[in-house]
Amino acid sequence: MCNREVMKLKASLLLRLQTLSRHSDMKTASVCLLRGVCVLLLSAPTVSAVSLSVSPNLQQVFSGSSSVSLSCVDDGQTVDGWTVKRTSGGPTEDCGAAEMSGSLCVLDRNSSYSGTFWCESSSGKKSDDVSISVSEKGVILEIPALPVRPGSDVTLQCKKKTGETVPSFFFMNGRLLGSKAGHVIPNVRHSDEGLYWCASNTFGSSPQSFLRVRGSPITTLRKSVPPPPVSEASFSLSTLPPLTNSSSPSSPSVSWIRVICHLLAFCPYCICTILLLSICCSRSSGNKQVVSMETPLDVDEYDDTTEHYV
Repeated sequence: MCNREVMKLKASLLLRLQTLSRHSDMKTASVCLLRGVCVLLLSAPTVSAVSLSVSPNLQQVFSGSSSVSLSCVDDGQTVDGWTVKRTSGGPTEDCGAAEMSGSLCVLDRNSSYSGTFWCESSSGKKSDDVSISVSEKGVILEIPALPVRPGSDVTLQCKKKTGETVPSFFFMNGRLLGSKAGHVIPNVRHSDEGLYWCASNTFGSSPQSFLRVRGSPITTLRKSVPPPPVSEASFSLSTLPPLTNSSSPSSPSVSWIRVICHLLAFCPYCICTILLLSICCSRSSGNKQVVSMETPLDVDEYDDTTEHYV
């Protein structure tokens, strides 16, 4: 993870600085510059890799159904010192009005618990946020709450409160994707990010949720997930209830955490390497000059006397 990479780099820089300082012919300016790089790196804040875990991994749930558990994790392990925060446009609360069970924030799917959730440390560090909508509508769209990796397959389903899949129309950013029992997005790309929802003739439309694509691409080949069985056969786009025109939220800004982390880990190492090469080159050229100056001229090997014979 990012924290571990930075810590390893810090230890490597300190060891290199100690090794270089033992050379008596080290230039003072180079040593000072290298020390400055180490001080800046050691004083820089460590980037957090803690994320919010959601179980089940859904953005939309029905009111009055089973509970949803939220926790702060790092590498799949629950971390101490972090609290689940919630806001619905007003003040920020610890876990909202939900129930805290140890380090878990448990939502009983009451409609008042809808909002944006994230993890926050006592020092103010924050994880990426996740939006959860507790709905009382006739259908919900089953869509992942956590970001999905590029190259994976995502299946969207429109479901009733009984858990039954409803044949519906699926939309992305106001554009009709198709009318199916389920919509599969194969080999997800960043261009698939957007606002999704479904609509049924009988049960109306679901809330709208944003699908996020993050992380490194998945290179393994996998078969596409087949759509679920249809429980209701006939439906028509012309008989759909009017959809409310809610304003689309702006696309979440790209997280720069890993970019900054890699810059912190790479730039100081390059500076140290350049300093070492510069010092080695200067020492090598200095030795050549000393050798050339100390080479004596053997005057006895050449006689410039001219003899004249009469």
